[in-house]
Amino acid sequence: MDTDENGAVPNTFSAASNLFSTTDDAPEIKSAGLNTFIAPHHSSSVANELIETAKTLVYPRGRGIYATDESPDVIEAAFVASGKDKAKDEAEALNSRKDWREAIYEAVPSEHISGVILYAETLLDFKLGNILAKKGVIVGVRANGELAPMPASPFEFIVQGLDDLLPKLQAARAAGARFSKWRVPIACTSVALGLPSQTSLDIQAETLALYASISQQAGLVPIVEPDVEFSADADLARSVEVHQKAIRLIYDRTLLKPSYPQPGLKHPSRSSTSSKDIALATASVIANSVPSAVAGVVFLSGGLSTPVALDYLSALNQLVNNSPPTSPFTRLPPLSYSYGRALQGEAIRSWVNGDKQAMKEALTRAASGCWLAAQGKLAE
Repeated sequence: MDTDENGAVPNTFSAASNLFSTTDDAPEIKSAGLNTFIAPHHSSSVANELIETAKTLVYPRGRGIYATDESPDVIEAAFVASGKDKAKDEAEALNSRKDWREAIYEAVPSEHISGVILYAETLLDFKLGNILAKKGVIVGVRANGELAPMPASPFEFIVQGLDDLLPKLQAARAAGARFSKWRVPIACTSVALGLPSQTSLDIQAETLALYASISQQAGLVPIVEPDVEFSADADLARSVEVHQKAIRLIYDRTLLKPSYPQPGLKHPSRSSTSSKDIALATASVIANSVPSAVAGVVFLSGGLSTPVALDYLSALNQLVNNSPPTSPFTRLPPLSYSYGRALQGEAIRSWVNGDKQAMKEALTRAASGCWLAAQGKLAE
């Protein structure tokens, strides 16, 4: 392969139809490369770009990722829940989705939000990524497909979409994406109920590893999202155990998007577990499971309310800030956020009511709260 005047292999991930078509210098990459060992089978410029993009998504501290990759049926349900009449047909629903995405992207505060995860429709059909790119916000894309029950365990699921993933991610790269995200759901119950199964953990880990490799091949930083659910009867210790198992099985040139260890909704200790308890459990999981090659950890909010999601994130970063120099917590990567509902809940309600200014103010207020929480500076 040809090299540039500095002897580096140029970045050639540009066209969906041809992986090695034309050079493409990403505008967000300004450094001359990082001082790190690159395996011989990797292009040094591509590897350095992936590393730099991953770092840009979590630095400077406080910035994080806005997840807007809901499927059409999920966003339609959010509209209805916020007071909007159900769409009469698919054409009306499609126009509503496009109008909402366009309005909220115009309102994204780049000083607080480093990247936005888009649904493929939003990136490739609506072509709205450029609104974000003009603000200096890095565009990402949802990579995972739909869920299917696991034959041996009907209460657990496999994630579809690996077979044709490479051309899809190449198309996303050509449309401006620089990172992608793949979510796997992981059941979590008490030991007595026995979930997750080891088979499920193995399958999810293999799926995430294959996805991450394909994403890097397409020139996109992979965000791996092992989402441990909390709807059952697990206590905090059990949640910590499952998080550690899931994360350890899964890293260079990636970001990790985990859930917070927490008691299940059906466990009696749920109401008495404080945000400081969650922070200690979460920091312990990351310290015990995540290698230093991971550029950053961006937590998902899942079904948490906005105040709770911010409280957990701020308590976690306060714990890190106040840890003594000898603590393993001082060596953790940046701990930030990749929130969806926790960022846009109030904004959707304002948009449904036709008030775009209130929508913008709501998003800015939520993003500012996340920015403070990711530094451990949210007022208690």
